[in-house]
Amino acid sequence: MEQTLASESPLRRLLQRKDHKGHSYIDAKQFAAGERLRADFERAHLSSRVTSSYAPSSGSGGRHWQMSDNSIERMNLGAMDARDRLRAAFEAVGPELSGVLYQVCCLTAGFEAAEAILNLPQRSGKAVLALGLTRFARHYGFLKAYHPKDGNKISHWAMDDYRPAIMPPEHQP
Repeated sequence: MEQTLASESPLRRLLQRKDHKGHSYIDAKQFAAGERLRADFERAHLSSRVTSSYAPSSGSGGRHWQMSDNSIERMNLGAMDARDRLRAAFEAVGPELSGVLYQVCCLTAGFEAAEAILNLPQRSGKAVLALGLTRFARHYGFLKAYHPKDGNKISHWAMDDYRPAIMPPEHQP
């Protein structure tokens, strides 16, 4: 399994860098959520290999199984569980935010590269990433889940003691 060094993580750089007010661009819960996503991505064996492997194959018949469609059968249960967790996490975030999260957290791409690949406006990657990491933090349980008090029903936009005035039918226009 390929391990990304902590110093190579774009999220670590965002956690350590400070804005003009002295605050980190992301907080510790957002960082933990992004690192958990990256760990699941690595456990799922979804990253492409960049080196050759000369290790003998575990199955008979040479290394044909590595290239066949049946390679999922040989995958261990940990990798399959990690793929299920990835799918659930990306579904929780939604398609609008998952692209930048995939590029930055999983592929460890820089913000400029992610913005270019996803056709995002310049300098918007950090904001979109922070929103997505907040959703991941909520999904993973690092933040409290949002539950509106009254089922998200909006009855009116007035104050609590507001009472509408009902005009009699003869005064209505």
